[in-house]
Amino acid sequence: MKNIEERQFELLKEIGFVRTSGTEEELLAANILREKLNSLGVESKLEPFKVSCYNMKKAKLEILEPFNKEYTVTGMGFSGNTEEEGLTADFEYVEQAEPINLVNVKGKIVLINGGLTIKKYENIIKAGAVGFITFSGTVLDDEEKTDIEKRMLREKHLEFGKVPGVNVRVKDALEMVALECSKVRITVLQEEGEAESHNLIADIKGTDYPEEVVVIMAHYDSVPFSKGVYDNGAGSVIIMELLRHYLENPPKRTIRFIWFGSEERGLLGSKDYVKSHESELEAIKFGINVDVAGAILGEDKALVTGDESLCNMIEYFSKEVCFPITVKQSIYSSDCIPFADKGIPVVNFGRFGANGATKIHSRYDILDYLSPKYLYKTMNFVKDFSEKIINAYVFPVPRKMPENMVKDIDKYLKKKDCKNK
Repeated sequence: MKNIEERQFELLKEIGFVRTSGTEEELLAANILREKLNSLGVESKLEPFKVSCYNMKKAKLEILEPFNKEYTVTGMGFSGNTEEEGLTADFEYVEQAEPINLVNVKGKIVLINGGLTIKKYENIIKAGAVGFITFSGTVLDDEEKTDIEKRMLREKHLEFGKVPGVNVRVKDALEMVALECSKVRITVLQEEGEAESHNLIADIKGTDYPEEVVVIMAHYDSVPFSKGVYDNGAGSVIIMELLRHYLENPPKRTIRFIWFGSEERGLLGSKDYVKSHESELEAIKFGINVDVAGAILGEDKALVTGDESLCNMIEYFSKEVCFPITVKQSIYSSDCIPFADKGIPVVNFGRFGANGATKIHSRYDILDYLSPKYLYKTMNFVKDFSEKIINAYVFPVPRKMPENMVKDIDKYLKKKDCKNK
């Protein structure tokens, strides 16, 4: 056990660097994982796919009335460009950007609470706003110890058009509103293009039912500023250890291990996989996704996107082996979603940090808050549970998606026929 703990943590250290979508660093992480597979004698393939990318050349926010001040900001990726001299307009704070907040914003630059949901973006576009400002962080942030979040518009945002935007610290947004800012200038200059991201794939063929496939997955990319060891280097090394186990203990069913790229950009790797391998999906009976693990202070969870009977199965097994875990029928924002959207039942395993005990999507996603012991414990439970499923004489998980899960998946994916898109 100690050897496995140390081995997992060493690999986690190896891939513990910023590795964002479509970058050389993301590819480096994929190749580190692939080299590990090579050393085990496992054949693998790197499947490339295209991702949009941007290079922010300039992002600026200036207050022009009733005082003059410049705030440090990040530019909103894919939000287009202003003129070189910037975009000047009257300013209005629109809170949640509901229609009642937007009665008089045509031609203005608006400040929106927090992040920019698709609905908020749709509302400000329809109301005629010409630019927007979001904010992130907390009022307690120390500028020397925190970063301004880098944000970008996604495809669903862009269906409503493009207006330039920036993101500012929450305490600066607070100051703007408190001092009754009335006119601002934003400057956003960026270059947009394409890059390549990759999915890493390796198979272990089943001994008894090779035509039946279980997918075990995790994403290996990170967000900007983050070393991404908790999210989700931990999941990546856990499924590597599961692969080692099944090499030594051949499974009855075929297992496909997939390390997805560009999950943090909106599940781009898994979406591309499902699209590119559509003819193979019928053979996939079940999926296991591992996303976040290793937290010293925290709790293990299993979020089941599938039949309620699978929740009961996990709960019974956890009691049998005395492993504390919270089990819930739910969707989970990770690479399992595109599979579930195709009717493939999935369970998402993770060890979630107690409130305040871990950080994701920031420079504080670091090894200090994780331990080999808890990384091993989660891996070991997932291993033992997966054996029950993969080596069953009759496959125990119904290959169907309950209607309540279908509705939640559709809402998550913002499908056209979803009322709350």
